[in-house]
Amino acid sequence: MTRFNRRDFVTFMGGSLALAAVGCAKKAPELEAVSSVKSMGLAPLGNDQLSLMQELKYEILLEWGQPISKNAHFGYNNDYLAILPTSEPDIWWLWINHEYCNPLFVSQYIKGSQKTKEQVAKEMSEVGGSLVKIKRNLKTGRWMFVPSSGKRFDATSKIPFAGGKVAGSDHGIGTMGNCAGGTTPWNTFLTCEENIDGYYGDVNSKGKQIDKPFLQWENFYNYPPQHYGWVVEVNPKTLAAKKLIALGRFAHESCTVHKLSDGRVVAYSGDDKADEHLYKFVSSKANSLEEGELFVANIKKGKWLSLSLEKQPLLQKHFKTQIDVLTFAREASKILGATPLDRPEDIEIHPASGEVFVALTNNVNRMNFHGSIMKLTPKDGDHESEDFKAQDFLVGGEGVGFSCPDNLMFDPKGNLWFTTDMSGKVIGKPPYKSFGNNALFYAPLSGPYAGEVIRVAEGPMDSELTGLCITPDKTGLFLSVQHPGELSKDAAKPTSHWPRGGSEIPRPCVVEIRGKFMEQVLG
Repeated sequence: MTRFNRRDFVTFMGGSLALAAVGCAKKAPELEAVSSVKSMGLAPLGNDQLSLMQELKYEILLEWGQPISKNAHFGYNNDYLAILPTSEPDIWWLWINHEYCNPLFVSQYIKGSQKTKEQVAKEMSEVGGSLVKIKRNLKTGRWMFVPSSGKRFDATSKIPFAGGKVAGSDHGIGTMGNCAGGTTPWNTFLTCEENIDGYYGDVNSKGKQIDKPFLQWENFYNYPPQHYGWVVEVNPKTLAAKKLIALGRFAHESCTVHKLSDGRVVAYSGDDKADEHLYKFVSSKANSLEEGELFVANIKKGKWLSLSLEKQPLLQKHFKTQIDVLTFAREASKILGATPLDRPEDIEIHPASGEVFVALTNNVNRMNFHGSIMKLTPKDGDHESEDFKAQDFLVGGEGVGFSCPDNLMFDPKGNLWFTTDMSGKVIGKPPYKSFGNNALFYAPLSGPYAGEVIRVAEGPMDSELTGLCITPDKTGLFLSVQHPGELSKDAAKPTSHWPRGGSEIPRPCVVEIRGKFMEQVLG
């Protein structure tokens, strides 16, 4: 187990005990639960298993290639997970992102060769998202996929733009690079298009190519790169989807929504690339993300800078329309002096304090190898305010036992859970040698053990644990095990055989983790 006392924690906080203000409004975990954590936490292992703390167990809920309807199967590299209620008792919607695929396993592509149209078609069918129904088995207590309940969105789905035309079209073909996401108070899912440059490249506001595609899809499909990099809203009841222009275009890691008293919302999103920015959107209508104002953060000044063309003379010198500003939000942000950050990824809002927590994964260019979690405090607790205070909350490194924080989650008691995202190429090598594989951590934010960082689970070889989501009955977690065996160069000799073992190729899966510890800390 990796465990750290308050003095260690404060040292890595630069002397600022950020926990006190955050955790005071929520009840601490019971002493018995924390004690059980102290006796069962994992040490870094680095093996080809989904390893769990003592007395925890997992079951596979969904697996790559599994049929979810008559004409659809579960896609590759499951990432973000979210649940919403259905109109049926005890049945829930489960949304799953499929971020990207591994051509070696999906289309049997050999590096250096030319892909066929059939290979590209296989890859296009594996990305996007899956929408399924789940139901609890009353005999076993496990959550189960409801057979034939699934619907897929992939790289061939026609999705309209909400709020105007982009690159001359009122719709885009497909959604890809779907990383994290969010849900809305009106019970829709938000899936975020993140790293999209590999599919059709990218261009700047002058039309110059700034990123070249490398997946060879462009050999058969010539879709504009401006059609990707958006937040997509999916209504599970109607299966309608739309790309939200108002939230801007960049490598959206997540989209976390806070409801205001009048029904309008504030949505936070990070741009997951080194030296990119943090964004906030304030809607102008209740129960809608289609209209409003987008802001970008200047962390040093503690200011949200409006990306409104009407309000910003500097932007008027470079852009003709508001849609141009939103399509090239990165360029507009730099013109206004937004703060470059260390890969802002997932964002979550503490349920009691309302403070905004941002995972900054790392920035090797700036010699920040281990990343941090940053905390933003809106002025007077008002998420509409253009003023805020920012500070480091938790800094990664050997002294605290984790590196490269990625996905965040607050449980019902206001305690923090997070996963890590060390690149497979650096796992087990300096300066990451001591951390084992990517893992899931639990960090109580209140009570006598506030500040401890507990390793709850560790993924198999080359994998990343993502999409942590509390089960509807609040007794366990759903978790994505993404890209096991990603570094494999030969499908006959993969670096991972998880979950089936033997000589099988690796398969991304969604699992359910249950056990006494989960029941104690989540219940």
